[in-house]
Amino acid sequence: MRLSQYFLPTLKENPTEAQIVSHRLMLRAGLVRQTSAGIYAWLPLGFRVLKKIEQIVREEQDASGAQEVLMPTIQPAELWQLSGRYDVYGKEMLRIKDRHERDMLYGPTNEEMITDIFKSFVKSYRDLPRNLYHIQWKFRDEVRPRFGVMRGREFLMKDAYSFDLDFAGAKLAYQKMFLAYLRTYARMGLKAIPMRADSGAIGGDMSHEFIILADTGESAVYCHPDWLKLDPLNESVSYNQKELDPFVERWTSLYAATDEKHKPGCANIPDNQLLTARGIEVGHIFYFGTKYSKPLNAFVTGPNGEQIFLEMGSYGIGVSRLVGAIIEASHDDNGIIWPESVAPFKVGLINLKQGAAQTDKVCEDIYTKLNQAKIDVLYDDRSESAGIKFNGMDLIGLPWHLVVGPRGLEKNVVELKYRKTGERQELSIDSALAKLAG
Repeated sequence: MRLSQYFLPTLKENPTEAQIVSHRLMLRAGLVRQTSAGIYAWLPLGFRVLKKIEQIVREEQDASGAQEVLMPTIQPAELWQLSGRYDVYGKEMLRIKDRHERDMLYGPTNEEMITDIFKSFVKSYRDLPRNLYHIQWKFRDEVRPRFGVMRGREFLMKDAYSFDLDFAGAKLAYQKMFLAYLRTYARMGLKAIPMRADSGAIGGDMSHEFIILADTGESAVYCHPDWLKLDPLNESVSYNQKELDPFVERWTSLYAATDEKHKPGCANIPDNQLLTARGIEVGHIFYFGTKYSKPLNAFVTGPNGEQIFLEMGSYGIGVSRLVGAIIEASHDDNGIIWPESVAPFKVGLINLKQGAAQTDKVCEDIYTKLNQAKIDVLYDDRSESAGIKFNGMDLIGLPWHLVVGPRGLEKNVVELKYRKTGERQELSIDSALAKLAG
């Protein structure tokens, strides 16, 4: 993509309404634009990041055996009345009436709807287990939306729902999601810590929230320092009970807490070893048994002809929230530092002498070769100063900056900068291209 043709409305100054780093940088870098309180339009650069994150989430859900569906955003109130949540959920639920005066709602979550869909088709224990997920926009009418996409009213969420015959099957489904979540965050360059949590409005008695460490995180985190040594991508674990049991036990045996109230649970860790950091919640998984299957009369026929209510769990990841969380965890004074897996473009190509025949020709050749190699490139072909171009690339945070200028070309070299460390190398064009393709 050529920057001269790209819709990228960046800002020079920090917006006064933005209170945290990710909100400031998302507005300054032209990722989003606020349309009303807690609601944002996603602009081209931000939308590319959002889709990269969504695809990683989708791939890991698919790998776990979950199957993708898509449910509507508007739900009938009747389902929520059956479960007992319609009146108790609170003002966060946007309740509406259609033209026929039927009570409807803009779904904040989908336990009732997926249970109703599932029970209509699955009647026998032989059709279990199943796990269905979708990635969909949701709405919760926060009383004080703030912090940009970190706590907005409209947000993109992945929510999955497992259906099993008994607790053993439900536990396995829970463990599969536990592993899938750790792999998902690790692929995004995030260090995620699963912490035992309250189930809140979802309900249930087995629950973990996933916290990523960030200096600007919203809550305190106290945990064993060995968390930092664990990497789910370096562990060969399959989605079966034999391998999942020890994996989950190892990850949950290192107690972690998110507030002073629960900090005593870390009493077995010496004070000089206790890790104190800041964290941001980016996902939550729940097991709640028959909380929804019983009131919605969702059951299957068992092996002896008996009626068995479905054992269920639900599993959420804040996809749009992750954009802000990644920025909170990965930035510097100059702007965003995207992990390569979610970056909107892998490389920013900078022409220091736009309009000069030699630099134009070399940049066009590099641009063509990068596109042919299917390497996402944003080519700054504007007639702007070098300072503006450098600052702009730092602000939007692309992992690699490839700089082409007349002085370098006199020596047959270009400059390759790694945004994360600031390391710069002078390389031949072929060597630079080979490094980017590696």
